[in-house]
Amino acid sequence: MTVRSIVHDPGAGFSAPGDPSVTAALDAFLRRLDAAPRLLGFGEPMHGEESFLLLRNQMFRYLVEHEGYRSIAIESSCLKGILVDSFVRGTNGVPLDDVMEHGFSHGFGESRANRDLIRWMADHNSRREAGEHVRFFGFDAPIEMTSADSPRQALTFLDTYLRTHLDERDLPCTPDRISALIGDDDRWSDPAVAMDPARSVGATAEAGQLRLIADDLMTLLASEAPRLVAAGTRDEWWEAELHGRVATRLLSYHAGMAENSPRRIARLLGIRDTLMADNLSALVRREADRGPTFVFAHNGHLLKGETHWDLAGMHLHWWCAGAHLDLRFGDAYTVIGSAVGEAPGHGIGQPPPGTLEDLLFAVGESCLVPAAAMADAVRGAQKRADPSSNSTYFPLDPACLGELDAVLFVRHLDEAAG
Repeated sequence: MTVRSIVHDPGAGFSAPGDPSVTAALDAFLRRLDAAPRLLGFGEPMHGEESFLLLRNQMFRYLVEHEGYRSIAIESSCLKGILVDSFVRGTNGVPLDDVMEHGFSHGFGESRANRDLIRWMADHNSRREAGEHVRFFGFDAPIEMTSADSPRQALTFLDTYLRTHLDERDLPCTPDRISALIGDDDRWSDPAVAMDPARSVGATAEAGQLRLIADDLMTLLASEAPRLVAAGTRDEWWEAELHGRVATRLLSYHAGMAENSPRRIARLLGIRDTLMADNLSALVRREADRGPTFVFAHNGHLLKGETHWDLAGMHLHWWCAGAHLDLRFGDAYTVIGSAVGEAPGHGIGQPPPGTLEDLLFAVGESCLVPAAAMADAVRGAQKRADPSSNSTYFPLDPACLGELDAVLFVRHLDEAAG
């Protein structure tokens, strides 16, 4: 098949976000799958472009209303996301402005499309019983580009939960001991550590003791799970496990920040993606009786293979979250990657000849097409390498189409928005 014939296949083409042709293309893709996924990922090629979030919102509404989806997970802090979830379920009474400010990481709370998503979810849930609520989850680590959170919030939450239901003699230490070992939170979140590993507290004796305590607390949480769930709720236990998982990975991340080796950055990126995969795996188990989950993140986190990034003269590579999810769930994990033709607002002109985007651009419309068919049709195509003013933009590599199930191509974006 040619690229043109693939794009012109009935149901593949679509116009702008909001048009019914978008969900018609999604429906056509889903009907081609041998089995319905438990996790459906949708990747964006860059952050800071509202068009992809608007497409996400439209797709999620369709999935909820027609495919039985009951949750969405986005690339934002898993701990901050708890506030958003309680808001959309109507259980916290916090004003929407505060939810947007405190419920997202990476500045994503400033997005109008994210605000629209939260409003829609809250309105949807207000007319339904609790068991039919759609739920919101962040699945990213509490980590920013140059810093990572102190483990205090995560460890304290887990310790408090266990202390509420169990004999304190079963716990490895007192809350005061945990607090003393953590010390000043600013030491942990110091952005200067990104460039100077010697400033990190991750390799100190105190950090080593905290890693042992976190492991002991997680072992206690697992071994006493029947008692703990009986004394409270499954949701409370799940939330405690989430905090414990974050605490252990955060401490590993801080230990990695203290390393001074050529693999330091790749190791840190790998720890982050592994936590993403662990969070999504736990979410699949949690939502098993309710319905599938829609996942939204950068393409680089959702592809089913190894991620590669050339940064400051270094070639970095690590296993992204999607690779772990593919290993764990097989066909139950399905991912749609996205690409863009031209986006002047992001400094992206018409695609260079011979690239994947050029072949799609020439057909003349946006589309959602099977990745396997595209891989055959664009064999020999080059990876796009023209410049962009958006540092988060990464074009799709034609050689990696086998790590996707579908490609969503947006031919033209009018202007940057976010």
